[in-house]
Order: sequence, then structure tokens, then C-alpha cells
Amino acid sequence: MKKIITIAVIFIASMTQAQPGKFEEGMGKAFGLWGEGKSKEASDLFERIASAEKGSWLPNYYVSLVNTTASFMEKDKEKVSAQLAKAQSALDTELAKDPNNSELWVMQAMIYTAWVVYDPMTNGMKLTGKVMEAYGKAQALSPENPRAVFGKAEYEMNGAKYFGNDITPMCAEINRSIELFNKFKPETPFSPNWGLDRALESQKACNKK
Repeated sequence: MKKIITIAVIFIASMTQAQPGKFEEGMGKAFGLWGEGKSKEASDLFERIASAEKGSWLPNYYVSLVNTTASFMEKDKEKVSAQLAKAQSALDTELAKDPNNSELWVMQAMIYTAWVVYDPMTNGMKLTGKVMEAYGKAQALSPENPRAVFGKAEYEMNGAKYFGNDITPMCAEINRSIELFNKFKPETPFSPNWGLDRALESQKACNKK
């Protein structure tokens, strides 16, 4: 999850190549804070941008992504609950506007996954079906979305490893996701473009099996 924040470097670099407007300037600053490890400050700034730019789904998407990824590294359970509640609230706002956005459903699956990591014994059985359903919606809406393909395969692979099952089918999907990552072109400089590093790490694990 830590590697997701490296996307901030890409966005900051892209901002130096053009004269940014107010939206671009704010987003670039928020990514900069995130890249410095200042997750709360980045989240707060993305929230302010979302309030001012209600026509764009991206600021709330990053409120959700920043808080979800931070929760994977947080040990304090109360903080994790607060982070995931904020992530869900921001995501709900955008899903209400556009339930046919594949990236939002990938984000929903990630939030459910974070809850499973938070308390596997309580949430594993309860939420695994919802994780799969969210990734299924994401893939149905955009079959070429590499994050949807990889996220589902990664979740299934972790479950297979836990139960001692064969991970070959998941490895095939991870390989397919890497092909999709290599072909993927984000719609805008701020559109989601993360995940390849994690997919390559998972591929290494597959090769060692």
C-alpha cells in the first residue's frame, strides 16, 4: 500500500510542465503533502477541493484513497475506524452521483478489504463477498481496468494462501493485469494510475511458488 503514494511524484512532475489553474494547483499541493507522508493534511486539502469542485469525482476519490491506504499502516484501531469512516463517506458522495464509475467500485473493494485487515475474525466472512461483488462491478463496468483485475486477484490469492489452496488461477489474472497496466492510459493527469508496482511484486511471489 505504501507504494501507492509514489503516484504523487508523477502528478507533481506533470504540474511543472503546464501553467496550473486553481484546481490543478490545489490537487498538486495535496499530492505533494501525501508524498511527504502527511496523509491527514493531504486528506483535508482534498476535502476542501471536493467542496469547491463538486463537478469532479477525483478529489473525493483521493480523500477515500488516502484514508484507506493510511489505515493499512495504522496500529491504533480508533484511528483506523475514523479513517475508514471518512473514506466511505467521501466515496458514498461520488457513488451517489455516478454508480457506473469502475474506479469508485475498486475503491469500495479496497475499503472493505481494509475492514477485513482491521479485524479478520469478525469481518473476513462478513465482507469477503462484498469485496468480490465490488470488484465484479468494477470489471463489468470497465473490463480493461487493471486495478479491478489485479485487486480481485490479489484478494483471492491472499485468501488461497491463508487456506493453503492453489494460487495458479490468481497468478494468471495478475499476469493479465500487468498487461492491462502496460496498455492503460489515464484520462487526465489526476486520474487513477496506480497499482503496477504492487502487481509486479505479486507476480514475483507467483514465480516463487
